[in-house]
Amino acid sequence: MSPQSTRPATGERQRDADRTRAEILDVAQREFARHGFAGARVDDMAALMRTTKRMIYYYFGGKEQLYVAVLEKAYREVRELESTIDVQHLAPVDAIRTLAELTFDHHEAHPDFIKLVSIENIHQAEHLRTSQALVNLGAPVTDLICQILEAGRASGDFVAEADAVDVHMMISSFCFFRIANQHTFGALFGRDMTAPEHRDRYRRMVGEMVVAYLTGAGSKAGAHHPE
Repeated sequence: MSPQSTRPATGERQRDADRTRAEILDVAQREFARHGFAGARVDDMAALMRTTKRMIYYYFGGKEQLYVAVLEKAYREVRELESTIDVQHLAPVDAIRTLAELTFDHHEAHPDFIKLVSIENIHQAEHLRTSQALVNLGAPVTDLICQILEAGRASGDFVAEADAVDVHMMISSFCFFRIANQHTFGALFGRDMTAPEHRDRYRRMVGEMVVAYLTGAGSKAGAHHPE
């Protein structure tokens, strides 16, 4: 048989392997988000997929490696979304507002991501630190924000002394808190932060909050002007 005649079969096997890996990751993400790293069982994941633990280990090596792969996938999806922002063709104010609103939309649409990050914080990022891919996944968003900040300072729009990590923390904290703390916040204050009637207001709020800080609007509004 010629090499050419084996290529379709080889390509199909690779596609099957890629599909299997993707299916395992989807099931594993749900199980880790629901039960945590310690509570999730690979046997249960195999049963949900109608496969075997051995097959899962064949693709990922073990439970910890599978968990790290799930984290890598979850963070990679966020970075891919952020990379869609066209910094070159957006005004700095519009670009940073767009980033804030995209983060808001992503966190709302991916509650499992919020749970996984919360779980990994409980473990003091011990699994995240083992992945070179995850350690380097912070760079794309900080590079993006750096570009926006530099453009904003050059145009005179941004005056605040904030770096990319500060701005990322500001956006992420609002968007993350709204999903991660919705139940305790609701019990304490009687407000469902995820209710549809609040959504548009909170989405605007996170964008305007960051813009106001960077443009100095917040400090101007709160400044005391002597008579």
